[in-house]
Amino acid sequence: MDHGENAYGLWSLVILNSAIFIMFAFSFFKPQTARDWRSFSAFSAFIVALFVEMYGFPLTIYLMSGWLQTRYPNLDILSHNAGHLWSTLLGEKGDPHFGVLHIASYVFLGFGFYLLSSAWNVLYHAQRRHTLATAGPYAKIRHPQYVAFVLILLGFLLQWPTVLTLVMFPILLIMYGRLAVTEEKEMQAQFGEEFARYATQTPRFFPYLSASPASH
Repeated sequence: MDHGENAYGLWSLVILNSAIFIMFAFSFFKPQTARDWRSFSAFSAFIVALFVEMYGFPLTIYLMSGWLQTRYPNLDILSHNAGHLWSTLLGEKGDPHFGVLHIASYVFLGFGFYLLSSAWNVLYHAQRRHTLATAGPYAKIRHPQYVAFVLILLGFLLQWPTVLTLVMFPILLIMYGRLAVTEEKEMQAQFGEEFARYATQTPRFFPYLSASPASH
């Protein structure tokens, strides 16, 4: 595909890319409970909305077309490159796929999927043993899978922002936060004092930059 030419209406690419990333995340997350399915479904909805605008119908570009044509008269707003709005708005020159934000998006996406995979491996074995997951990523934060989803979403937002996904992102943050609190109440009821000690020593979402205060 020539990224400088009109690249919309490619619905096969919408379906293919959505399926690849959703199945990729599914293989690492493997939802089992109703709560798992809610969080995974919200993630999947974000992915579909993203690729519909990236390859199908550029709703955000159409909504901004008047302003874009006035502000950037030489911009071909229906080219694929023009969809990388951060690059356009920041005045980057050259192919946006080699821009700083695009490269940063790959870092977020790669680490997000790595964290999702690592966390699932620890959680899977802990659930089989009916024990509390405290190893691997769970030794650093209490909800690595939700953090992984957020990193992946951030990676896509850096790469291809749309009105819909920018609206969905804070909603998903709130949803994952509430799911984490609900999950912790269940862990407290199941593991009691063991979970209380773990929660005291391990932050919920953001790892300590230095040794845990509890370790001093």
